[in-house]
Amino acid sequence: MTLAIRPAAADEAETIPSADEIRAQLDRIRSSAEFDTPERARKFLGYVIEEAIAGRSGRIKAYTIATEVFGREASFDAQADPAVRIEAGRVRRALERYYLVAGREDPVVISMPKGGYVPTFARRIPTKSDSGGEPGAERRLLWLDSRWVTFGVAVFALITLIVAIVPRLTALPAVEVESSALTQSKIRPDIPRLLVEPFEDLSGGQLSSTIARGLTDEVIAQIAKFKEIVVVAQRGSVLPDISAPGSKPPAYALQGTVRLDDTKLRLGVRLVQRSDQSIIWASNYDEALDVGNLLTIEAEVARSVATALAQPYGIIFQADATGLAQSPPQDWEAYACTLAYYGYRADLDPQTHASVQTCLQKAVARFPNYATAWALLSLTYIDELRFRYRFERASPVSLDRAVEAAARAVELDPQNVRALQAEMLGLFFRGQIEPALKVGARAMTINPNDTELAGEYGFRLALSGQWPEGCKLVGAAVERNPGPLGYFETALAVCSYISGDYRAAERWARLANLQANPIYHLILLAILGRAGQAEEAAVELKWLHTNAPELLRDIRREIAMRVYRPSDQAKFVEGLREAGLAVAEQ
Repeated sequence: MTLAIRPAAADEAETIPSADEIRAQLDRIRSSAEFDTPERARKFLGYVIEEAIAGRSGRIKAYTIATEVFGREASFDAQADPAVRIEAGRVRRALERYYLVAGREDPVVISMPKGGYVPTFARRIPTKSDSGGEPGAERRLLWLDSRWVTFGVAVFALITLIVAIVPRLTALPAVEVESSALTQSKIRPDIPRLLVEPFEDLSGGQLSSTIARGLTDEVIAQIAKFKEIVVVAQRGSVLPDISAPGSKPPAYALQGTVRLDDTKLRLGVRLVQRSDQSIIWASNYDEALDVGNLLTIEAEVARSVATALAQPYGIIFQADATGLAQSPPQDWEAYACTLAYYGYRADLDPQTHASVQTCLQKAVARFPNYATAWALLSLTYIDELRFRYRFERASPVSLDRAVEAAARAVELDPQNVRALQAEMLGLFFRGQIEPALKVGARAMTINPNDTELAGEYGFRLALSGQWPEGCKLVGAAVERNPGPLGYFETALAVCSYISGDYRAAERWARLANLQANPIYHLILLAILGRAGQAEEAAVELKWLHTNAPELLRDIRREIAMRVYRPSDQAKFVEGLREAGLAVAEQ
């Protein structure tokens, strides 16, 4: 059944659920296995809902949540500590996942619009087609006004299918490299193509027309920075030529409207599936109009649209993951491998890593000019080294192999930030810190909207000794990243550990919950050691002795490989010793 969510407006009292209905819905959500969140997130949601029901929405601020729900001191500073903002993001994603998976037919919809912590409530209203209207008259609305959408179900389905992909890629015939356009199309798999239509001017004035054209161009420029998709620009009413060999019509179209109202600018955007005109995503952006600062406004709005749509775990990624899992087209395997890489990042599991790495190896063998696949393959080699996967390999992967794959990706596409991210990490783990950071800074200049890149670059800055700048960048990336946060939450745990806030460090580590990852357990062990939690530390130490004994053989070398300054290395050694791990003197 197709359903639309009608806003709970003041003049539509019939759409506003009662307090009892809201509380019943809250119980339904919190008892569902699909609302998979820590206890603190559940308390967060319960608190803001009860405050809203009681008519105290004005009190729902970061400070009151931090002090009344999280138990923070009265000195809590929301500007310096992003804990509430990040927890709110976690709650939003959990709610979105719940309604996508388990709550599709629930009578009450609870949401928390981005930009605040006040929840909204609405009844689910059937569309005309549910009441016997014309078939196809409605547009299938998958996501409404949600800039951060959960990705999990489709991606995990793709990871499962990787087992089937690898043999199929192995059996495919080799491709000879020629100079013809037809052959060039064969050595790169189909990746998403997005048609950006000219934004419509709804106000009909000279200024609004200028803004509409400027926003269209700026959105195209910002989305084009993401190399995981191909942007196709439409000029006027003329569709672009797609008659070249190997070309195919764009699967998605981005449509926009611009409206001026005195000193306010509203941009409405929506992503449409061109095959059936269904609306995949829609959102509005409101800005105070300042003609003297118009270019800045256009750039900021365009960056927000590009980040929501085109980044890893963004709207297009999720739509493609869902489509590929349900109905894989021809030549889908290589592109599915890149999607599965990001699925692997959800829990950094060694077994998933091995399948994804093999899949990417087969993908670059068949599509040798696919820069993104080379970059992701390099990242899997780096992960195998830094996370200490697959110690039992007869021929362990070398860092040189990772660096070579990254170099191939950069050679193919010097503007590909995933390639530059791989190059940065390869240099970092070689001990070439300054060159690594220069590469990261260059990538950030190319595309500062990419939260995966921003978070990784921030972590490299922090581990090189630039803790305040790096940790701030990681925190900002966590706030804007719609995907799995475990890796970056672990980074924030390290940030808190270095600053001496072991309570916050443990909280971040528990939120990350990367139970299959050896380095995660090592970091948590050091945190528990410094926090004086001997019983919990013993559990982590036992896990490491059982599952990753090789990691503990030369712990000083392992730390030095990741943490640049000797003084910072010493802090981790101290924590591990206090946790009960024997660490030899230098």
